[in-house]
Amino acid sequence: MTPHPPHRLSVAPMMDWTDRNCRAFHRALSSRALLYTEMVTAPAVIHGDRERLLGFDAVEHPVALQLGGSDPAQLAEAARIGESYGYDEINLNVGCPSDRVQSGKFGACLMREPELVADCMAAIKGAVSVPATVKCRIGVDDQDPLVSLFATVDASAAAGVTSFVVHARKAWLKGLSPKENRDVPPLDYDLVRRLKRERPDLTICINGGIGDLDQAEAHLDDADGVRLDGVMLGRAAYHEPALLGQVGRRIFGMDVEDVDPFAAIERYRPYMAGRLAEGAHLASMARHMLGLMHGRAGARAFRRILTVEGVKAGAGLEVVDRAVEAVREAEARQARLGEREEAA
Repeated sequence: MTPHPPHRLSVAPMMDWTDRNCRAFHRALSSRALLYTEMVTAPAVIHGDRERLLGFDAVEHPVALQLGGSDPAQLAEAARIGESYGYDEINLNVGCPSDRVQSGKFGACLMREPELVADCMAAIKGAVSVPATVKCRIGVDDQDPLVSLFATVDASAAAGVTSFVVHARKAWLKGLSPKENRDVPPLDYDLVRRLKRERPDLTICINGGIGDLDQAEAHLDDADGVRLDGVMLGRAAYHEPALLGQVGRRIFGMDVEDVDPFAAIERYRPYMAGRLAEGAHLASMARHMLGLMHGRAGARAFRRILTVEGVKAGAGLEVVDRAVEAVREAEARQARLGEREEAA
C-alpha cells in the first residue's frame, strides 16, 4: 500500500461516475490526487458482492472508500472489510441529500445528529489503522450552518477524527432534488475558512462549486491568513478531466511536466487492455474519457467515435485509436489553416 498523501487535491465520490474504471483513468492523469469510490452502504459491503462493490486495481492508489450508514457496529465491520481490500482511507458520507439516504438515515440527514456521527467515526477509527475521515455539508434545511458545521466537526474531533472534507453548501432535504442540491443552495466558502481558522489543528478540505485549477489555487492561498489543507474537485474533474494532468505541477508543486490527454490515454491503455481481456465492455471505460479533449479541435468527433463505436459488440482499443486519430487530424488541419492565414 502506498503512503497516504496530503489531502491537497482529491476527486470527489460521485454516484454512477467514480467507479473503478473512472478512477484508473483519473490516475493516468494524476499520480498524487486522492481518489474516492462511489458511496457504498455498510450493509451492502457486509452482505453484498464484495468484489463487485469493492474490487479495484492497484494502479488506483491512493484511493479512499466512502461508506454510507448510521449504525456504528455495521460501519466498523464494513471499514475493516474495506481496509482488508487495501483502501488507503475510510470516509463516512455525511453529505448526500438523496431520498434513498434519507430513508436509510445516513448521508446529509446525519448533520442533525452530530453525536451519532461521532459514535460512527469512533467505531470506524477503532476498527482500522488507515485514516478515518468525514465528508459533510455545512448544514441541512433550517439549521444555522455556523452551529451545525461546528457541532458535527467538534463531536467527531472529540472522537479522534482529524480530517474533514466540507461541501460548502447546505443540503435542503425538503424541497430540492439531489441535482438541485448540487447547485441551488448558496456556497459559503467563508464559513469553511472560519472553521480552519478556529480549528487550526484539524485538516480541512473544501468542496463545492470549484470549477477549475485557478479556483483551486485560490482556495489554497493564505492571503487572509488561513491556509486550507486541500481542495476536492467534483464535476469539473469529471467533465474536463484534462485539468487533472496539471495538478502535479500546479497543486502539489512537483517538478514535472503536465500529462496531456494523449499521454493519459497511453497510460490508461494497459488497464483497458486488461479489463477487455477479462470480458469488460469498452463503453464502460470509454464513457469516462468523453470530456478529455474538451476545447480541442476534433473533440466532437472524439466523443462521437467513443460513444457510437464503443458500445458495439467486440469493440476494442482500435476504437480509442480512431478517436485519438480524429483529434490529431483535426488539430493538423487547424494548424495548416493557421499557417495559410499567416502567409496571407
